[in-house]
Amino acid sequence: MPPDIHVTSHIHTDGPIPGPHSLLTLVSAAHPGGGGRPTSVFTVNVRELPGATLHPVALQSWRRRAEDWLSTRRASRPPALAMNSYVRWLERLPGRPVFVADTADPDYLFLYWYLQRFTGDWPFASTLGDAALHSRMTCTTLCSLSGCRTPNTTLAHTS
Repeated sequence: MPPDIHVTSHIHTDGPIPGPHSLLTLVSAAHPGGGGRPTSVFTVNVRELPGATLHPVALQSWRRRAEDWLSTRRASRPPALAMNSYVRWLERLPGRPVFVADTADPDYLFLYWYLQRFTGDWPFASTLGDAALHSRMTCTTLCSLSGCRTPNTTLAHTS
């Protein structure tokens, strides 16, 4: 059996739940053996869902970070294309992908919903709810948004 490769994610959204609100950016990193430097990174900007709306809290957050908002809209891809590209990336990893989640973050909720909706599958061998491991393997610093790379900047996850 191939070894497990741990996958962490970092997302930006325009509201607290998928469906009424959209996933805007996704960054995932693959870590062999549950730690160390990522061996592969996937990033994509995703177009808003038809009929989805910008949550008022997210609107206020994005207004304070207009350049970051514009960055999320550059070269954005339709959700189905973005999720299918993500699955292909996972399939090319040198091991069984295990999703590492912090259940306090919306990453799992959004990714599960988007993958089920647009690919009909959850492509991970398993899901590991481990906040400490997720924190050690965070991929926030790989995010292209300047607000994610600035120390001591708190970004609302509803943004």
